[in-house]
Amino acid sequence: MTASPSRHLKSPPPRALRHWVLPCIAALAMLLAGCASSLPKDVDRPLSTALARPQDTPLGALVRQARPAGVKPGASGFVLIAGPEHAYSSRLALVENASQTLDLQYYAIHADHSTAQLLRAIVRAARRGVRVRVLLDDFHSTGPDAQVMRLAFVPNVEMRMFNPLSGSRASTLGRAWALFTDFQRAQQRMHNKLFVADNAMAVMGGRNLGDAYFDAADDDNFVDLDILSAGPVVKDLSHSFDSYWNNVRAYPVQSLISEKELLQLKTQFAKEDSQPQPADPGQAPAQSEQPMELGRLHWIWAQALVLADDPAKIPLEGEDHAGQQASAGAGTLPVRQPSHAPASAAQLLNNDSVVDGLLTLIKTARQELLVVSPYFVPGKEIMSAFRAARDRGVRIRVLTNSLASNDAPLAHAGYARHRRALLEMGIALYELRSEPANLRSALSAGGTGSSGGSTGKSRAMLHTKLLVVDGRLVVVGSMNLDMRSQLQNTELAVLIASRSFGKLASDNIDDSLPENSWRVEIDPEGRLIWRAPQDSGLQDMHSEPDASLGLRLMLQLLGPLAPESLL
Repeated sequence: MTASPSRHLKSPPPRALRHWVLPCIAALAMLLAGCASSLPKDVDRPLSTALARPQDTPLGALVRQARPAGVKPGASGFVLIAGPEHAYSSRLALVENASQTLDLQYYAIHADHSTAQLLRAIVRAARRGVRVRVLLDDFHSTGPDAQVMRLAFVPNVEMRMFNPLSGSRASTLGRAWALFTDFQRAQQRMHNKLFVADNAMAVMGGRNLGDAYFDAADDDNFVDLDILSAGPVVKDLSHSFDSYWNNVRAYPVQSLISEKELLQLKTQFAKEDSQPQPADPGQAPAQSEQPMELGRLHWIWAQALVLADDPAKIPLEGEDHAGQQASAGAGTLPVRQPSHAPASAAQLLNNDSVVDGLLTLIKTARQELLVVSPYFVPGKEIMSAFRAARDRGVRIRVLTNSLASNDAPLAHAGYARHRRALLEMGIALYELRSEPANLRSALSAGGTGSSGGSTGKSRAMLHTKLLVVDGRLVVVGSMNLDMRSQLQNTELAVLIASRSFGKLASDNIDDSLPENSWRVEIDPEGRLIWRAPQDSGLQDMHSEPDASLGLRLMLQLLGPLAPESLL
């Protein structure tokens, strides 16, 4: 949903595409599967790994200085980053302070204003000798967004595309054809988000790179959450990055497209679009926000564990789903179990996916469970885990998107079919208000002075992925609590064992709920009712708030047809 000068030429958001179109074209895709063109063979993928001695860098020295004397050597440091300004400035600070390496892993990098400024800073870092590796899922790399791939031709920058699709990058139609003809593999994506500097500090969470993730889009902006990490956990995050970077599913950009072809694409879109094009990454620096002052942050030190899906969760070209499962083995990466991991680490790592790890974690809840998931489609396993938790007396609260705030309406249909059963279990359901009252002041990030979410000038769309168990275990990552994250996409998360961080994360959500969400309940007549946000001046509703009649009718028609495994 990123706004850019050439918005009408951009690839549609993958969730919107797959939720409205994919369930209707699966049969056609299977019939056309034999028509797909092949990816390049015998690709050269030079092996590389994360910086071996991060402690010898200025960022490593800063981490040592920030660590209190009484903290155990295995503990890692964390700062909650809830606001768009500090989400951007933290990444910029990592770029500006990196002296040896930068590693970026993303599902989407859009060629718009905010990203262009960040990429210029990355190019400047490469020119001063920093080794840059960029790993990008291939779904978005069409049209104007394909220009991001020009980074691969900058000296000291390497760029690889994960699970690339064959076919033209000139239009969304070309990408749709590739999707049709290689349906099973095309709809499984690398959803991880990670930004690492010198293997010493990292930002990870729910945000991709683009205007809509930094509150810079004109119409639709995401409410999201990241964490800034330092210490041993960063090495584990880098271990995950290396496993994807050196995987056979990662293709160097040069093996897929030439710089000349990218320039021809840029010329083509410049002729078709009367509006200015997004700036090139290599152009002279423009006015931008100041980087975060990393030396003045308030860190929370705690034990932590990285949960990362195995890259083999996604099939190779020509590999069917059964072959994928046979080759993948366990879905979670064989990340070494560090001494700083929580006591249940072995059990959490022995799961088929990150979401399965979360289900294991939910089973440990004894008092309270807070779930924030923008795309919330609870299948049988998730519903069973919730039911068992409620039987133990666990208080469960879920915050997700309302229909009006959801950029993937069919995902909302997958949630809506379970809504009454969730309420009957005694689960408290909250749905984000699409026109936020005061998200900027309500969502504040401890230690950064950051402010959150949308300014109120545009539609707010929830994109935060968060789980808090009993106020002491916090999971932040790229995953949603849905079957797509469980079965289709690869995901990345960090589990933090800290009551102080748990309180910070919970308070961050609790402070925004009264004014910025609808509370869904069952009224005395047995009907669903949406209780209006506090002090909003709005009335309680008996139908999806702020959603048009046409959208509600369309969901009633198409919602029952959408398979939950694709939602």
